[in-house]
Amino acid sequence: MEWIARLLEWTEKTFLPLGTVGLFLLAFIESSFFPIPPDILLLVLALADPSRAFWFATVTTVGSVLGGIFGYAIGFYGGRMFLEKFFKKERVQKVHALFEKYGSLTIFIAGLTPIPYKVFTIAAGTFYLNLKTFILASVIGRGIRFFALASFIFFFGEPIMSFIQTNFNTVSIIVSVILVLSFILHQKYKALNHYQL
Repeated sequence: MEWIARLLEWTEKTFLPLGTVGLFLLAFIESSFFPIPPDILLLVLALADPSRAFWFATVTTVGSVLGGIFGYAIGFYGGRMFLEKFFKKERVQKVHALFEKYGSLTIFIAGLTPIPYKVFTIAAGTFYLNLKTFILASVIGRGIRFFALASFIFFFGEPIMSFIQTNFNTVSIIVSVILVLSFILHQKYKALNHYQL
């Protein structure tokens, strides 16, 4: 638990002071190798300036898609042997079949959900999903996710900020608990996926 808190604290101290640039960088690396999603930083920046919520969503989407392309390249050039070096061959074949059956829909759904996106971006490159299709699915999936959050902040930002200022301590505790639980669930999913693969 302590190392999780340290990682979250490091993420906040490293990326939040950089503002929009930090948001872009976090979105980029989360799509290829980093475990902390950019949603929290997007939320903080958008709440601080609701009028720029859609701009922050755009930055997050662009960073995430470009990071996804980087993850795609890792899988593309690393090849199937790269996956089979870390995962069971039988499981790799099943994942391959999943991509062959659902293709870009797999990327679209992954982009919407809290499931670690980097797993799918790397696999998409490994299994040679069409790059243009991959980019389109990433833009739509990630865009819907981040712009939905931005829309919520844009239309309800001021009441939310008023509530936070009035109940700051309570909100801080709740947010901290959510962050820790989200990270724990992420790590458990990652460990389970690694074991199954």
